[in-house]
Amino acid sequence: MNLHALRIFTKVAAMKSVTKAAETLSISQPAVTVQIRNLEKETGLKLIETEGRGIKLTKEGAFLVVHAESLFDMEKAIEKKLIQLKHGELQELQISSTYLPANFLLPGCLAKFKNDFPSVKVNLYCGNSNEVIENLLHFKSDIAFVVKEEWNNPDIKRDHLMDIDFWFIVPKGHKYDGKEVSLREIMSEPFLLREEGSSTREILFSLCKIHNVPIPNVGLQFHGLNESIRSIIAGYGTMLAPAPAVKDYLKRKEVGRVLVKDIEIRRPVYICSRKGDKQMITSLNKFVNYVKSRSTTEWN
Repeated sequence: MNLHALRIFTKVAAMKSVTKAAETLSISQPAVTVQIRNLEKETGLKLIETEGRGIKLTKEGAFLVVHAESLFDMEKAIEKKLIQLKHGELQELQISSTYLPANFLLPGCLAKFKNDFPSVKVNLYCGNSNEVIENLLHFKSDIAFVVKEEWNNPDIKRDHLMDIDFWFIVPKGHKYDGKEVSLREIMSEPFLLREEGSSTREILFSLCKIHNVPIPNVGLQFHGLNESIRSIIAGYGTMLAPAPAVKDYLKRKEVGRVLVKDIEIRRPVYICSRKGDKQMITSLNKFVNYVKSRSTTEWN
């Protein structure tokens, strides 16, 4: 496949305009059109259609854009890694993580890592499990830390790190505070839910499905764990939360915990990498070892 034409095609798709793409690329509009037509001829597929003054992608065009962007992200990642290999060590560490590892495990590990490798620039991105995995697959991170049970992506290599407990919490003084109730009873309360794509939201809904219990009413929806916990402290809602994130609030009696009959939730934390990455640079491998050692001694 002609990569030059493919690169022009992705620019046209991103700008939804042949004219704007031509201006950005500093080439003529007819030249852009010729490249798109050649690409369509090469693939045997119609990739774009006119829409008003711009263009829209066909189903086939949308498919090609996703994979082309991944290809060019890989190209950038290779170029960056070659520079790092030339110097013999990692010069920049890109980490993606879901909220729990990012806030309760990685800070201590990164502090130790930076003491040993002060020249390495570290970037930590925090998002939900879908966003984190997408970052890894698109070469926007070197490694990822994810709390997630179900996987259907064959391109991800997983290394089990540890398991963590999840608890149901309510405002202090709530009628269920400190009590044991059924799953149906707790699910009848207004819940604070994470955004779609959150693995905590997925496990809660799966729990309802397994036990044939209606999913809870959505009282509030947040894009982060800390915001949800703050709402509980303020006196509203019920939520499923990771023990490391709420145990200090429980000790200070700012929130209450509810025990649910016959329900015990332990969730796995994985260190994730791309299956195609066969070798870790020394400093990256050392960072992974920091995480593994701290997870067994300090994160409970």
